[in-house]
Amino acid sequence: MNRILEEIKAISGAIGFNYLKKKQRQITFYSEGENYWPHLKGLLKATLKKTDFSVCYISSSLNDPGIAIKHPNLKTFFIGLGSVRDYFFQNVNTDIMVMTMPDLHKYQIKRSHHNVHYIYVQHSLVSLHYIYRHGAFDHYDTICAAGPHHVEEIKAIELEYNLPKKNIIELGYSRLDYLIKDAKKNMHLNNIREQKHKRILIAPSWGSEGIIESGLCKNMIDKFLDLGHKVILRPHPQTIKFANRKIIEIKNRYKNNHFFIYEGSVMGQDSFFKSDIMVSDWSGVALEYAFALNKPIIYCDVPKKINNLNHQEIKIEPIELSIREKIGVIWDCISPLEKIVDLCSQKKIDIESLTDKFCFNQGNSDDIFVKNLSKILLNNKILEN
Repeated sequence: MNRILEEIKAISGAIGFNYLKKKQRQITFYSEGENYWPHLKGLLKATLKKTDFSVCYISSSLNDPGIAIKHPNLKTFFIGLGSVRDYFFQNVNTDIMVMTMPDLHKYQIKRSHHNVHYIYVQHSLVSLHYIYRHGAFDHYDTICAAGPHHVEEIKAIELEYNLPKKNIIELGYSRLDYLIKDAKKNMHLNNIREQKHKRILIAPSWGSEGIIESGLCKNMIDKFLDLGHKVILRPHPQTIKFANRKIIEIKNRYKNNHFFIYEGSVMGQDSFFKSDIMVSDWSGVALEYAFALNKPIIYCDVPKKINNLNHQEIKIEPIELSIREKIGVIWDCISPLEKIVDLCSQKKIDIESLTDKFCFNQGNSDDIFVKNLSKILLNNKILEN
């Protein structure tokens, strides 16, 4: 029954959007769900605050906080994840579509047959030619670059494959801006403890060879707890979706251990502030943790996460490889964890210079987004006329 009700709500959402007059849907934000809200909220709120554009927020999740936002210039709709969404995208009629979803027009989600300008907003600081599939950004009109590495990578991809040049916005990273602001507000929680026993946040990426899926996580937690550390497990949403049995095993194993905490949503960030060290693999969240909080990472040396089999054609070392030893230590998954924790605790990070190097417009990315949004909208109107 729940699925039927959701399908009805999705159909209602798609119809409701299409019934709007064109001038009521100048800018449309699409979110795959609540986990993407932290990447869109600043951009959406700045658009509503600093412009008089008519804005729509479309989500595939009823739990998305963006659906609940109230504003005279905003209308929100739920369209689900199935065939209704596919139909919606093929027929959507809006001036600008803002998304965090790669692989546009490669699989189910196609470009509209109407004249829509598609903007891609980064939902990670990692490189664009390694963990994303080949051609993941080819069908976007504008790419928002979080830092100089994204600009260099997009240009290299265009050159290598003789692609039309895209509009590139040197934007920055709204999610990081919010984390830095919140860290300053929560300085009483965010201090790294000097005690021997640490609070360790395990926040890996997802995939068959990831920390949780491979079984490595359970062994690590055992060892950390034996050493007297507290452990917070924050799995990737895709791990919860595709490897939930592994998650259930871990939760059941430690359900009576008050030194173990499970955090089932990536929307919250209390665990960022309350932890001293992060353990990760190839997840982009490690860069956010280091850049925003100036805290070190233990990188598990599991097999590289490569989704682009053509990545070697782009002769640029991905940031997630080049930065590891600058913001943390690499654990070979064999050496005693006690020594690795000690090494990580002593790690000195020149975080200010690193953040400057890899991120544009710190604290100002939302405003930069709005200015460019206005330019794109104006330019499109001029071209139409």
